[in-house]
Amino acid sequence: MGIIVISSYKPKAGKDAELLEVVKSHVPILRELGLATERPVQIMRSANGTIVEVFEWTSPDAIKKAHETPRVHEMWKEFEAVCEYESLSNLDESKHPFSEFTPLN
Repeated sequence: MGIIVISSYKPKAGKDAELLEVVKSHVPILRELGLATERPVQIMRSANGTIVEVFEWTSPDAIKKAHETPRVHEMWKEFEAVCEYESLSNLDESKHPFSEFTPLN
């Protein structure tokens, strides 16, 4: 059984476009490695510019395997160059029962 995750990435100053490109390549890379399912990915932007991504890992073991996979480590370095990881609870949208985001895909 898969695991759906919600990831939040706050772009570093001037890195909005670069971050979006990294996010768009994220799940396709995980899929090539057999770590993410074919469930459609949702990519959206919050009012403060944070990008939120919803995707599905293939299993709990896939998450563990990601931490042991060099290509995933390379991708995480790309993320770290353009963003800070953000907690969903820090976004104003998360404080409403019907959170609204701008779709990016």
